[in-house]
Amino acid sequence: MRIDEASHADLEDVLSVERLAFGEDDVAELVRELVDDPSAQPLLSLLAWDGLCPVGHIMFTPARIEGAARDVAVSILAPLAVVPGAQRGGVGGRLIEEGLRRLAESGAELVFVLGHPEYYPRFGFQPAIPLGLSAPYPVCPEEAWMVMELRSGVIGSVRGTVLCAHAMSRPEHWRE
Repeated sequence: MRIDEASHADLEDVLSVERLAFGEDDVAELVRELVDDPSAQPLLSLLAWDGLCPVGHIMFTPARIEGAARDVAVSILAPLAVVPGAQRGGVGGRLIEEGLRRLAESGAELVFVLGHPEYYPRFGFQPAIPLGLSAPYPVCPEEAWMVMELRSGVIGSVRGTVLCAHAMSRPEHWRE
């Protein structure tokens, strides 16, 4: 498997992975909106390949923390998608690890995700709400809103509400 940064030329492959992984168009349409949303730039979009077949996709978009005492370089991981035939084979984990590595190299300090509380902690994510870092909308269960520190000492030094790209800033995108 190889992981490449997805370009505009890869958009149809990205959308295909999203549709196959989620069995519907909702997440694929969100991805299309994020690609065209100036407030989601610069985004990091990675595509995993098994030979010539796209098998996974992950996207990170910039965000900010309203109410923080200082500016913090923040990203949101959403979505993560793996086609059914490649699930449980490590594709998602490799995409997360590669994305986090690239974000850390680019200077990102915190990464947030709304996801399964049993899955993401294995990559270093922890519940964000008890740390004073709220989601853009109420989430349930609260443990599904998680954060990972890419620069030591940031967690505990900032508090506030995470504000995301316009395309993602709708309540329906904040249900786990």
